[in-house]
Amino acid sequence: MTAHAKLSASGAHRWMACPGSVKAEEGLPDKSSTFAQEGTLAHEIVEKALRLGFNCDTLIDRPDVKYIAEPAQVYVDYVRALPGKHRFIETRVDFSEWVPGGFGTADSIVIDEDTATLQIADLKFGKGVRVDAQNNPQAMLYALGAYSMFSFLHEIERVQIAIVQPRIDNISEWEISVSDLLKWGEIARAAAEETAQPNAKRVPGEKQCRFCKAKATCPALFALTERTLLMDFEAHDEPVAPNKLTDEQLAEALKARPVIEAWLNAVETFIKQRLSSGEDVPGWKLVEGRANRAWIDETDAAGKLEFLLGDSAFSRKLISPSQAEKALGKQSRKELDGLVYKPKGKAALAPASDPRPSITASVDDFDDVSEED
Repeated sequence: MTAHAKLSASGAHRWMACPGSVKAEEGLPDKSSTFAQEGTLAHEIVEKALRLGFNCDTLIDRPDVKYIAEPAQVYVDYVRALPGKHRFIETRVDFSEWVPGGFGTADSIVIDEDTATLQIADLKFGKGVRVDAQNNPQAMLYALGAYSMFSFLHEIERVQIAIVQPRIDNISEWEISVSDLLKWGEIARAAAEETAQPNAKRVPGEKQCRFCKAKATCPALFALTERTLLMDFEAHDEPVAPNKLTDEQLAEALKARPVIEAWLNAVETFIKQRLSSGEDVPGWKLVEGRANRAWIDETDAAGKLEFLLGDSAFSRKLISPSQAEKALGKQSRKELDGLVYKPKGKAALAPASDPRPSITASVDDFDDVSEED
């Protein structure tokens, strides 16, 4: 069984931003998912590939997970291309000098003595949330641990951090000097000390709340929701129309939306679990949801409908360009040249800090979110 530090590198984005989350999560069970299992398998494959010198597709004999090979190979090729002869794969690093009891496993560490650079390359196999290298606390803690481990053997002046997220074509790189990394280490130390305080602050926010196990019952998150709904508004019997609010109030309300939605989803899940275990929750019960009709036996239904309807019993849909590329493989992708184009994406709201350039758009360019599908 893999050991986990209480103040883990992977959870640093949470405990550094919300020190009180550490105590709040104590005793709550970890939840696994197919996405986590998929990521674990991908890490096992790239580790073998990098250690043994093989390509990923030769290491997978299960047809149901063959799709992992291609994106995993992107990471393997990236690490192989990094300069430096000192290479360490799936290496446990200890950063307890800054974070008490802190340790973790770095996917890849490569040291280039010619440029005095320590390189950290982290594989992210998910495709839901984009992860950036800049100021990434998990990778920076790995870098501190690797620096502590190797600085007495090698001259290290700078650190390069890379996040490789092949399933969304994201390779994010960022460089920081060792002196600046050590200064940041003091910030991490202070945050770690804060988590040990009996009344450590609970500080809600989109990133730290996203995977927090305690968010359903978090009073600080509830208070944020309450403040957002009532912020600086006079008492109203009816919801305030958006055109009656200031730009600042509108901006604050929209900024809080992801956190509030995530909290409400967590509350719903928590109540469902309580009701499923036989507990009572005032005002709520479990009922049978809506379900669509289905064929008892598709083979029997197909035979009968083909007799009755002929070809009209079946529908055909052209596969997408991505599905076609996957089916054809690398060697035959050029056959699609001239057949594929990429339309402009729908206009979307983003925080001002988002690195994408701003565009001009009309109201018609946005998806309609006023009604449910």
